[in-house]
Amino acid sequence: MAQPANLLDSYDLAGIREDLSDMIYNIDPEETPFYTSCAKVKATNTLHEWQTDALRASADNAHLEGDDTVAEARAATTRLGSYTQIFKNSVTVSGTDSGLSKAGRAREMAYQILKVGKEQKLDIEKALFANQAKSAGSSATPRRLAGAPAWLTTNVGNNADGSDPTGDGTDARTDGTQTAFTQADTDTVLQSCWNAGGKPDTVMLSSFQMDVALGFVGNNNQQATISADGKKVINAMAVYVTPWGQVTFKPTRENRSRDVFVMQSDMWCVANLRPTKSEALAKTGDNEKRQVLTELTLVCKNEKASGIVADCSTS
Repeated sequence: MAQPANLLDSYDLAGIREDLSDMIYNIDPEETPFYTSCAKVKATNTLHEWQTDALRASADNAHLEGDDTVAEARAATTRLGSYTQIFKNSVTVSGTDSGLSKAGRAREMAYQILKVGKEQKLDIEKALFANQAKSAGSSATPRRLAGAPAWLTTNVGNNADGSDPTGDGTDARTDGTQTAFTQADTDTVLQSCWNAGGKPDTVMLSSFQMDVALGFVGNNNQQATISADGKKVINAMAVYVTPWGQVTFKPTRENRSRDVFVMQSDMWCVANLRPTKSEALAKTGDNEKRQVLTELTLVCKNEKASGIVADCSTS
């Protein structure tokens, strides 16, 4: 079938307005489960410090009737600390932007600051998981916080030829040969945490290691069923129950896939020296400048409460 003669169709017409949706779609992940789960406390110095203590080992305790009491040797508390790390991003927008009509946002600066805030949270999450030691920095090098792997030394699994850190944040882990992550590794670390007095509640791991965890066997730790009414296949780690405690598996995106963290959540927090803030910078021309800045450090209240399955294969 042909068009009638002299028909004006949309291909011939001029002046058709563009059809641009007033929405911007972005599906990049922005979740920060470790950073979000950490309680937030106040820091008042670039070196934030705290103390840990321990009970002596149990002993045979029996005394003669009427004997004199002798003073016992008592151990002092352990003083720990980490340095605050500055996270900073900036946005500069031309003054012309104020006169433009744009799709999906009214002001470019407001849109970009919102976007930068999400990106900076991901940077913080990455730093909290990073295998990096604390550093005081200098006028030429930035301060750095000690990431989670630099604290964990008591409860470690799957580290055949790697080297554990000192456990005070002064050095990072030395990676070893990677081997497959197993259910036995998880159980070993959970048991070690329990023996040390910890009560882990969360296992944080990459999507690759989460896929391995879905293969764990045992009662109540995995669901792989078909719901007849909803016609759904469910294959998800809900709660992993062991004699050493009950933990939830939580996939994370910003940690190294070789590290699987067994965490007692209330034994970690973030100390903010300067909470996240958007600030206007000095005007130097026909533009607007703003920065988003956060300064904080990671606090490991007592590393014996948590653990790590190290050097897991990632392929």
